[in-house]
Amino acid sequence: MKRAFIVRGLDCAEEIEALRRTVGPLPGVQSLDFDLLRAVLTVVTDGQSPDDESILAAIRAAGLAGSLAGPDRGADAAQDRQRRARLAACVASGLLTAGGFAAHSLVHGGVVHAFAAGEVAAHTFPAVAIALYVAAILVGGWHIAPRAWAALRRRQPDMNLLMTIAVVGAMSTGQWFEAATVTFLFSLALSLESWSVARARRAIEALLRLSPVTARVVCPHDGDVNEKPVEAVAVGDLVAVRPGERIPLDGQIVEGETTVNQAPITGESAPVPKGPGAEVFAGTINNDGAFRFEVSRAFADTTLARIIRMVEEARSRRAPVEEWVNRFARFYTPAMILVAVLIAVLPPVFGGEWARWFYQGLVMLVIACPCALVISTPVSIVAALTSAARHGVLIKGGIYLEIPSRLRVVAMDKTGTLTRGHPEVQAVIPLDGHTPEELLATAAALESHSDHPLARAVLRHAERSGVAPRTASGFQALRGKGAEAVIDGRRYWLGSHRFLHELGLEREDIHRAALELEDAGHSVLAIGNDRHVCGLISVADGVRPEARAAVRALLDAGVGRVVMLTGDNQGTAAAVAAETGVSEFHAELMPEDKINEVRSLVRNYGQVAMVGDGVNDAPAMAAATLGIAMGGGGTDAAIETADVTLMADDLSRLPWLIRHSRRALRTIRQNIFFALGTKALFMALAVAGLATLWMAIAADMGASLLVIFNGLRLLRD
Repeated sequence: MKRAFIVRGLDCAEEIEALRRTVGPLPGVQSLDFDLLRAVLTVVTDGQSPDDESILAAIRAAGLAGSLAGPDRGADAAQDRQRRARLAACVASGLLTAGGFAAHSLVHGGVVHAFAAGEVAAHTFPAVAIALYVAAILVGGWHIAPRAWAALRRRQPDMNLLMTIAVVGAMSTGQWFEAATVTFLFSLALSLESWSVARARRAIEALLRLSPVTARVVCPHDGDVNEKPVEAVAVGDLVAVRPGERIPLDGQIVEGETTVNQAPITGESAPVPKGPGAEVFAGTINNDGAFRFEVSRAFADTTLARIIRMVEEARSRRAPVEEWVNRFARFYTPAMILVAVLIAVLPPVFGGEWARWFYQGLVMLVIACPCALVISTPVSIVAALTSAARHGVLIKGGIYLEIPSRLRVVAMDKTGTLTRGHPEVQAVIPLDGHTPEELLATAAALESHSDHPLARAVLRHAERSGVAPRTASGFQALRGKGAEAVIDGRRYWLGSHRFLHELGLEREDIHRAALELEDAGHSVLAIGNDRHVCGLISVADGVRPEARAAVRALLDAGVGRVVMLTGDNQGTAAAVAAETGVSEFHAELMPEDKINEVRSLVRNYGQVAMVGDGVNDAPAMAAATLGIAMGGGGTDAAIETADVTLMADDLSRLPWLIRHSRRALRTIRQNIFFALGTKALFMALAVAGLATLWMAIAADMGASLLVIFNGLRLLRD
């Protein structure tokens, strides 16, 4: 049984760990899922216990406020209210701190005096300055202190407790300005962290806004058009779309032609022409033509809905580096509190000044705040996942963001992956004085009554070439062989290479040309009349235009081998392998053979990706280190199995994904190195008794700001 709760203030790993410690141990709780972007905690229980009030009490024990999540997206509204309140408190704390400083300067006659007052022994602060500083501490710390108290009660110190101890200690030694400034800056750091998460959440909300809330449904009885909520539209309904409108659901066009801007879903920059039979996606934009389409998926199952679901779920699948940071922070915080206590106590025991070393202990607490370290990874990962989604690459979690950077082998299915997945005319070879246009027009006339895939390929090629079919009469299908019809008073025929041989019209040069085409994996159509053979048309599953460049880019990016796995015959596989430049290929494979090949690659090379689009590819994708699905024409089974989905079926996104993964990891490592390096430097100064509270504040605040903005750079194209 699943129950969802809105948790106000859920912005980073610290809150998640606190909830794991308070909600996780409750009897009957089987697992916890966190949606950091929408501040929702999902509790999976055995159905008997605990009750809602027990879970809410456990949330309060973590120092957070919670409520049951409803179907009205109240989580977002509650979280936005929480963020606005935090920002207001942060701004108020900053203004009160500035007011206290200004009052101190006016009363005691100088900015320098007010700035250094806390460092002067026996200095008396003006009462108005103290009042303003205390107000700044109370306002800025109103959402920090409850969490610190909860951490103290759990005997599990976190950065909220660490900062609270530092502020109370600073006040006890007369460091009023420093105490207020630490509170304000820590509140500002938390607000920035909350803002960075909110920015990523707004990217998800932008996806939600892509889909219209209503659809114009055509009544099957009288043809009237009625608006319905998209949730109420059934599969099979006919929907009308006007120019400039967003397409409300997935489906296939049955009437009309247009171009569609698919960039929100697939990342394609150019509008895509659409006509009868073409697939359209919810959330894409109809440019210039009215059309009607038949709904193929319910609202909850549209491609857009699946994208939103996968991106939202992605944050719960944390990357290994993020797991490491969180584990490190759990031990780091209590260790730093212990170090601060030792700095404050040990030197005075051996003759040092109590006041001086107590101050250095407070400095150590501020420096040791793990805020910059803890937020260095989630901000970067959310930004990287969001950027990938904008480019038409859906990564199902941070755990799958790291893998592309280490890939040694990329295995690819042939049909629908390296090739288009449907036959296309590859060559038109006229004979005996006929022109290519004449031959194509004759073939189109003979194929116009057929639904065979080869016939549709000929008709598509004729249409794209601007060739109109010739007028034919007396059409007759020759079952299993071809077709014939009368054109301009002469009987013409079309059929396979075998049919040509049966007619006894095959010359040596025609036979040789047909065999060469068949050896390259092409199907051969012969066209002739009662006098001679007019020509040949070869049809094959065409290689994607970007395939060869993508394979080369993968190899240039450091992938050791690109391997093609296919169930097709050796001849066809060899031809495609030669055209695409793959390192090796394996043909005539059953689905279980593909699994064995992938497992062998994993054993020999370690990190292996499998790219596919069909049901038969799903098991091999599951066996690989990383499964990548072609989302545009791929089956639902392949997309659901995959860890990464290429929404535009664009193979050039594979080398982009590898570069993006490396860039994201490089950014995360930069953040971790900078956060730890900065702290190590100032900790050394504190141990030597050379650091001041101002240095600690600058180090902590500067590190937090830099890692946040460095991580958010991943959102840029």
